[in-house]
Amino acid sequence: MIRILKFMRTTAFLLILCVSLATTAVSMGIWAISLTAQVTTMTASAAAAAIANRKAIAAAVLRTKAKARLRRALVVVPVAGIAAAVVFEREDYLEWKEDNPDGDLETYGCEVGAVSAEVVDDVLQDLPEKVRPSRDWLLSRMPDCDEPVPVAETVLGPSDGGRDP
Repeated sequence: MIRILKFMRTTAFLLILCVSLATTAVSMGIWAISLTAQVTTMTASAAAAAIANRKAIAAAVLRTKAKARLRRALVVVPVAGIAAAVVFEREDYLEWKEDNPDGDLETYGCEVGAVSAEVVDDVLQDLPEKVRPSRDWLLSRMPDCDEPVPVAETVLGPSDGGRDP
């Protein structure tokens, strides 16, 4: 009889120990899955934030370039200044084309026009009042994206790619 009691007590102890270990293992498994899901969510959020930051930086750079472009256009000196402005604009277009290989000149003109329209007030504020053109006058000379962009000939030369016939 004593053996049976010892056997039952040992069996009960082992049964409780097994149930406790099984419960702990299941709990740890659920906890590990939960942490994995949290890490995945945080990683995705960090990647999205990095992309958003890159886009914000690219937009800021684009705005700065648009300001510089408007300043250059406003201070163009006859002949030499016009040639310099054409060279600067061509370099900007080629740089844009590297980032947008499927883009064309019309898309570039529309993008430049839209960003330039956003920064025109900042540029005009920096100019002395005596030489500052009217905001409306300046905006009226920017391309209308519903029509072909007139800067195509200026940036690339004639439609034959700039070659002489």
